[in-house]
Amino acid sequence: MTSTADRLLYQLKSRGPQNAATLAGACAITPMGAHKQLQALAAQGLVAFHDEAQGVGRPRRIWTLTDAGHGRFPDRHGDLAVQLLRHAAERLGPKALDTLIAAREAEAEALYAGRLAGLANLGQRVQALAALRSEEGYMARALPADDGGWLLVEDHCPICAAATQCQGFCRSELAIFQRCLGPGASVERTEHLLAGARRCAYRIRPRSP
Repeated sequence: MTSTADRLLYQLKSRGPQNAATLAGACAITPMGAHKQLQALAAQGLVAFHDEAQGVGRPRRIWTLTDAGHGRFPDRHGDLAVQLLRHAAERLGPKALDTLIAAREAEAEALYAGRLAGLANLGQRVQALAALRSEEGYMARALPADDGGWLLVEDHCPICAAATQCQGFCRSELAIFQRCLGPGASVERTEHLLAGARRCAYRIRPRSP
């Protein structure tokens, strides 16, 4: 069974910085219980807090994950992938990385296209894509947008170490999304983990006929 501490970490990872009362509600515990758990997590170096002024009254305490807290979530590649990518570039040249990225792109695109086949509705396609990405460890979710489009949010990047070493992986994923969602959709990255955001997010809109 998932512990309360794990649920709190998950909420901070998937929903971003929050106060203890909000976290308590999400985890079905009392605010006092959430505060005690957060203090214990802070002692372990997994969470930190800052106080936000909110007009008259006491400031609101906002909790967030530390780098160590983010590290509690899986990275499928990590240091080994970084070393392999660096050695490939040094010994085989930059074209070797392009070949590796192209092979991964083709494999992912075939998988995604197969799972999205037969889904004509853009919303269904975006939701299916989010489910696929979650299976791969991206903690993805599809949210309807006010303009009739969708927001694909990825709260975790399991290949962050590899992507940091070679940002061609990020460009590749954006291209895959565009092709798999089809010519009737436009895909724009609006938040990027490697650019300093806490997550990656993509705005997906239907194209005008």
